[in-house]
Amino acid sequence: MALIVGDKIPDFICKDSNGNDFDSKMYIGKQAVVIYFYPKDDTPGCTAQACSFRDNYQYFINMGAEVIGISSDTVNSHIDFKNKFKLPFILLSDENKKIRKMFGVAKDFFGLVDGRTTYVADKNGIIQLIFDSSFAELHIKKSMEILNI
Repeated sequence: MALIVGDKIPDFICKDSNGNDFDSKMYIGKQAVVIYFYPKDDTPGCTAQACSFRDNYQYFINMGAEVIGISSDTVNSHIDFKNKFKLPFILLSDENKKIRKMFGVAKDFFGLVDGRTTYVADKNGIIQLIFDSSFAELHIKKSMEILNI
């Protein structure tokens, strides 16, 4: 069952781009978060999305929000992607797609590609926005708009 606006972000543990365990409880319920699921490191749309989050990262920090990107890529892929594009935010490896399933992120392009969905949660961990679109850069705009409310 997919999460909806008003739901609390569930707890999860996975590997970050340094190979360390990431526990969502370190952020969820303590500050606003922008969690975005994306299909694949170092592809045109995903790179544009990540770089747009990078270019606006200070805005998110100023609004009290942490940005967290999640894909099914490996930790090593995330390390390369993060270093290549100087991404300052957290990237998480969801190789078994457990977190993607927990959130209910749908597939795109007739079920062939992992979906691109962004969740914005307030400091209590309550989802305020779910934005599902293949247009990568719109995710940043929508996230910024909801944090301004």
